Amino acid sequence: MKVGDLLKVSLMVGAVFVGPKITLAEEFLTVDEAQKVLWQSATMNPVDVDLTKEQMKSIKKSSDVRVINSKMRVWKTVDGGWFIVDKVIGKHENMDVAFALTNKGRVKGVEILNYYETYGWEVKNPKWLHQFVGKGSEEHLKLDKQIKNISGATLSCRHITDAVNRITHTWDQVLRNL
Repeated sequence: MKVGDLLKVSLMVGAVFVGPKITLAEEFLTVDEAQKVLWQSATMNPVDVDLTKEQMKSIKKSSDVRVINSKMRVWKTVDGGWFIVDKVIGKHENMDVAFALTNKGRVKGVEILNYYETYGWEVKNPKWLHQFVGKGSEEHLKLDKQIKNISGATLSCRHITDAVNRITHTWDQVLRNL
């Protein structure tokens, strides 16, 4: 067998055992659709929110979750509620998640807009997401304590839980004053 042929066979065998990384991208809701699901026909206006370094540090300290992006995608309803779209890490890939907070900073709802992982998509289950409704910044949420885990989606569950903690603390420290 020639060296070139041996190399081809080795590459083919390696591809069988390693295989390509398969990522399934699925969009469940657009931002507009999520606004309608979470706020029905409420009128809302976009709000420019660019967190300062001090605010980011303070939110991290109170929520135990690092704030990665200072610029937020935020809308405020005429009744003082909030609609926030944020990127949350799944296992390896980001997902876009929409959060609705009441004018008292309580979670009204959470919706997964898109998911790019090959597994763990069960986090879009309405029953699982409903666990967050009514939660606020005074309760530090922990996976397997206040929030039930989904086997096979542990990292996505943990990261969404962390995001809820971060978002409610962001409301408490920044949004409630806007």
